[in-house]
Amino acid sequence: MKQKRIYIQQWLDFKPYQNQTLTDSYYLQLSNEVKHAITTNTHSLVLQRYLQPQEIDMLSCFLTSYFEDLIAETQLWNSFIKKHKELYNKQLPFYFLEEYYEDEINLQDVSFLIWYFMNTIQEEKFIAPFNDFIVETAEKVMVLFDTAWDHAPENEYLKQFYQIDETETDFYEARAITDIVLFQSYLFYPDTTQKIRATELALAEDPEVKDNIQMFLNDNRDENLHKTHTNLLSLTGKEWAAEIIGNNHPLKNDFLNISQRIKGYFFYKGQDDENVFIEHIASGKKFNLIKKSFDNGDILQTIDTILFMGIVKWKNEWWFSGIFFQQPFNADLILDEKNSQKSRMEVNFLDHQTENVDEVLAQQYNAFLAFNDGLPIAFMPSEKIDDFTKNYTEYFNASLNISAKEQKQAKQRAKDNGFFGTEEQAKNYKEISKTALVFFNQKSGLEIASAVNSAFPLANNPYFSNVESEDHILRLLMDESLSVELTMYCIDNCKSDLPFFNENVGKAYFNDIDFLLRFWKKENYHSKPSITFTGQKQ
Repeated sequence: MKQKRIYIQQWLDFKPYQNQTLTDSYYLQLSNEVKHAITTNTHSLVLQRYLQPQEIDMLSCFLTSYFEDLIAETQLWNSFIKKHKELYNKQLPFYFLEEYYEDEINLQDVSFLIWYFMNTIQEEKFIAPFNDFIVETAEKVMVLFDTAWDHAPENEYLKQFYQIDETETDFYEARAITDIVLFQSYLFYPDTTQKIRATELALAEDPEVKDNIQMFLNDNRDENLHKTHTNLLSLTGKEWAAEIIGNNHPLKNDFLNISQRIKGYFFYKGQDDENVFIEHIASGKKFNLIKKSFDNGDILQTIDTILFMGIVKWKNEWWFSGIFFQQPFNADLILDEKNSQKSRMEVNFLDHQTENVDEVLAQQYNAFLAFNDGLPIAFMPSEKIDDFTKNYTEYFNASLNISAKEQKQAKQRAKDNGFFGTEEQAKNYKEISKTALVFFNQKSGLEIASAVNSAFPLANNPYFSNVESEDHILRLLMDESLSVELTMYCIDNCKSDLPFFNENVGKAYFNDIDFLLRFWKKENYHSKPSITFTGQKQ
C-alpha cells in the first residue's frame, strides 16, 4: 500500500510564517523520509498504536524541525539543552551522555524528542523513554540526519522570528516573540500550541460568545501567553524568550521582569499627556497606564467609569494587554468585586513583593507544628477535614496575641475598603476518597489532598495500604493539583519504605525526578503563597 505523503501546509504548520520559503521544499522532502523511517522499522506498529496517522505526520515534521533548528541556529533546542544543564549539570534526562556533542545532532536528542512528543500529544498513557520502539525509531531517523547534516540548507528567514532589536522599547514586540515561541514554534508544538488551539476551537464553537468571538479569542491568547508553563522545565513564554535571545542580549532581564498580567475591573480616575490613571476595584491599588499602549483614552470622560481590561508591567511601565470594554458606575458590581477573593488574588503578587510573606508563612507553619504534635502532615477521615482546618485557623489566630482593639481596627480597615469577608464554599472531600491529609506547604500554606494517603507509610498514618500504595504514589507524582513540596515530603521521608522507588519503575527515574515533576506539574511546579492581604494600613 502506497504511503500517504506529508504536504507543504502540514510542514508550514510548524513555522511562524505562512508562505513557503526557498528551503521549505528541502525540509518537506526530509520530513517524508523521516516518516518512511518511522513507519517501516520493526517497532513501527507499536508506535502507531499510540499515535494517529496525522500524529505520525506531526512527529515527522517535529523531528525534522529539530534538525532545521540546529542548521539555522534559531537556538530553540540549544536553549533547552543550556537550561537543562544549568539546572541538572547534564544536557538531557534519562539517557547516557558519554558521547554527546552540543550544537550538533545526537541520537539522545532524537530519542528524547520522540519521548517528549508522545507524552505531550497524548496524556492517557505514560510512555517510558527506554522503550525499544523509541530507541530504534531514533536510530533510523539519525541515519537520515547524519547523511543530510553536511549539505542541508540554512533557513535564514526562520532565524529572524526569534530575534529582537537590542534597543527595542515596545512591549508588543516583546509579546510578539513570546507568542511565537509558545504558540508558533516546533519545540512547543505538541504542548502549548495544541492546547491554545483546543481552547480557541472551544471558544469558536461556543454560541454564547459568537457575537464577540474576536474579543474572546484575543483575551484567551493573551491570558495563556502570560500564564502558561511548558511541559519542558515548567518555564513560561517570557523565560523561554529570554533564554533564546541569550545572556548577552540587553533585553534579557527585561523579559524576565515582565510582570504577571492583571485582568479585571478598574475605575477610570483621569489622565494626563502620558498616562491614564486607573484603580483596581477589588484591591484599591492604583496604576498609571502608559498612553502609548492604549488607544481608547480619548473616549474616557467620566471619573469612576468602570473599565474591564488587562495590564502588564514592562520596563517599569504598565501597558494595556489583551481586552478592554467600559460600563457605567454600578454599585452592585463594585461591592461584588471588593468581596471577591478571586479578583483580589489578581494583584497578590504585588503584595508579595512588598509584604513579608515568608515571615507570615513561617508563623503559620510553626503554629501548625504546635497544633499537630510537631508534624507538618496530618491524616484523617475526609469528613474531618473542615473541622481540622477550622480548629487550626482558630489556634493560629490565638497564637498571634492580637488584642481585641487591634482585631477591631483591622476589620474596620477592611470594611472601609468595602471588604466584608467572603465565605468559601465547603468542598466534599468524601467524593474523592474516604480519607485525606492536610499538609502545611511552607511555600504556599495549607494543602489538602485526597486519594494519596497510601503513599505515606508513616507512624501517624493509620490509613496506609500496601495494595493502594503504587496507585497513590503515581497520583502524587503526576497529578498537577498536588504540590511538588508534598511529593518531595513523601520521597524524603518515605522512599526507603516504598518498593516503588527501590525495586519498581520509580527507581529508573529517581535521578530525573525533578525534571519529571516539572513535566507533570508544569502549571503548579512553583508553589505560590495562598495569602491575600486585606485591611492593610495605608
